Amino acid sequence: MTVDQPVSKVLVLDDSRAHADAIKRFCDEHNLVGLTVRRNRLLKVLRSNIDLGAILLAEDYGGSPAESAIIATQIDALRPELPIILRRDAHASRDGLPEALARVACAAYVADDMTPLKRAIDEYLFGRDYPNALVRGISEITEARLDGLFPGMTIEHETPCIVRDQIIFGEVFSLIALESAWCRGYMLLQTSEQPLLDMLGGTRDAGRAPDFRDVNSVLGELTNLVWGAFKNRYLGDAEALARHPVQVPLVVNHKQKFISFGGDCPQLCFKYRMTDPASGRAVCIDQRFVFSLSWSPEDFRESVQDVGPMVESGELELF
Repeated sequence: MTVDQPVSKVLVLDDSRAHADAIKRFCDEHNLVGLTVRRNRLLKVLRSNIDLGAILLAEDYGGSPAESAIIATQIDALRPELPIILRRDAHASRDGLPEALARVACAAYVADDMTPLKRAIDEYLFGRDYPNALVRGISEITEARLDGLFPGMTIEHETPCIVRDQIIFGEVFSLIALESAWCRGYMLLQTSEQPLLDMLGGTRDAGRAPDFRDVNSVLGELTNLVWGAFKNRYLGDAEALARHPVQVPLVVNHKQKFISFGGDCPQLCFKYRMTDPASGRAVCIDQRFVFSLSWSPEDFRESVQDVGPMVESGELELF
């Protein structure tokens, strides 16, 4: 897999051992993390907040195309945002499939020719080109702010990934708008309340026990710190704000743990794990960037301070 390039997790529902190596090799070569699940656990996994980008489904998964159609319909009902890409035995089209299966599958391929699969992956998952400097910089910015808020903690992050699901992670999240000449969207930070409460309790002097207000406060502070650094480094074009009056509504369904940003676009997802070496307490932070209103990566610019004046003033010296 390519360093600094986001990956995407795909759920592989395919019982064929004959084609397993070819599918795994394709995943390794195209920045995909293939996951499998037992048939009797599938619906439970889909109802969870696991990050997924797509479903790779075999035409005869479950024993027959009819059974595969039932499974595909269930997937579409639970997670309609996930593209279902179908592996067929004979030809790479949806002709001749059960009507229900043809309706929900977005593309088809055969194991002997992965070109249609690559085309579908590029279209539905990696259709957006996230500059390496942006992906790398987001991790650097966020880890530095976590370290400032929680000194002494061990901070790790997973490989950034592209997700298409719209599932809320944890119980509390913050949301802030991002607007510039090259992007418009949102940054979302999410976490579970109790682990963060436990960590806050372990970092404060004896006295009032932390409660949900402290969780809200620290997540809000982290959001502001990350947003400020992101704005200074990547946005910077204040005049661009006046040129984009259009907004779309956000929809949150707490019962279904669902959030919609008003468009069917992939999300750039980062996950951080913060651990207290002394107590072993750990907190997971889920961070997402959703450029649902505007996305022009060709106009992306990173603000890097020119060291020339600092050298001239004597503040820096050339080695």
